Amino acid sequence: MPPEHLRLPLYGAMHRPDLMAGCERTLFLTSGLIAVLIALCGLTWWTSLAGFGIWVLLVGLLRAMARSDPHLSRVYLRHIRYRPYYAALASPWSPPPVLACNR
Repeated sequence: MPPEHLRLPLYGAMHRPDLMAGCERTLFLTSGLIAVLIALCGLTWWTSLAGFGIWVLLVGLLRAMARSDPHLSRVYLRHIRYRPYYAALASPWSPPPVLACNR
């Protein structure tokens, strides 16, 4: 155990995921925007109910996603970005992948 003068507090806000209502913040705000656009598109009670219903379903789905992994969307986007670099079934005897680098 280090001496008292060498210890630093680690605050929870520094390492906790950025969640809003139990969902990832960006996905929660995007789902709210989609629901509001659906509700305002028709300007009737039916479209308002449809927008609210879609929002409730999306928030439930996003909360289930965040419960399994709070960074799931960022991990998925990184997986999609790195997909050309890794073969799906790589083995030591497989040929190297053909990369189309247009950068």
